[in-house]
Amino acid sequence: MLRQRFVLDTTALTDLQVREKLGKDTICDGMREVLDLIASSRLNLDISCYVPFPSVYKELHEFAKNNTCDSDVIAKIDTWLVKKAPDRYNVQIPSKVFHEYVSHMRERINKGMVIAEETIWDASTECLLINTKAETKKDISFDLEKRVIGGHIGKFRNKYRSALRYGILDSAPDIDVLILAKELDAAVVASDFGIQKWAEELGVRFVPAHTFPMILQEYLKHAESSGSLLSSDE
Repeated sequence: MLRQRFVLDTTALTDLQVREKLGKDTICDGMREVLDLIASSRLNLDISCYVPFPSVYKELHEFAKNNTCDSDVIAKIDTWLVKKAPDRYNVQIPSKVFHEYVSHMRERINKGMVIAEETIWDASTECLLINTKAETKKDISFDLEKRVIGGHIGKFRNKYRSALRYGILDSAPDIDVLILAKELDAAVVASDFGIQKWAEELGVRFVPAHTFPMILQEYLKHAESSGSLLSSDE
């Protein structure tokens, strides 16, 4: 069997659907079960599961600690997940993909700004309607509406753009996952739709987090029945 490699996003261990399919009630139990499957796959099938270091590795540690997981969960993270910093200098990404990514992010940010502006406008006109003698929104003074509400929306727009547009590349761990998977010719495991979309753009294999444990179980079951278990050489 061709050796399999997977690069895990944080959601590969923390996704709610994963816990439900494994029949686990808590986040910690779900993480423990997936990590045990990864351990068995590593020892018996030479399947390697990587996490970008330090970004995703740090997220997993913090997630386990914040959810008061036992020390054995953290020990399993340290033992069975291969920590590797992605080669951000030598992994080449087509400029077309990068251009589309930036355009996509700008479009999403603008949509968010429009929704927020509409909400501010509606809430403000409702307040004016209550505190004036106007019977309908149309009766509210146009000058008052533009001067008061419009002025605040203008300030909001400037602050919004300053906060979200300057230097944005969304989540650094998400990008690390994609770069490392590209570098290793590995499959990405995540429940994040954004990662899925850009994995497709980069020609990287994508495995939904909720199916990943079942894939490992299937590998192990058939390898055992066929007597083709391998030893780890890494």
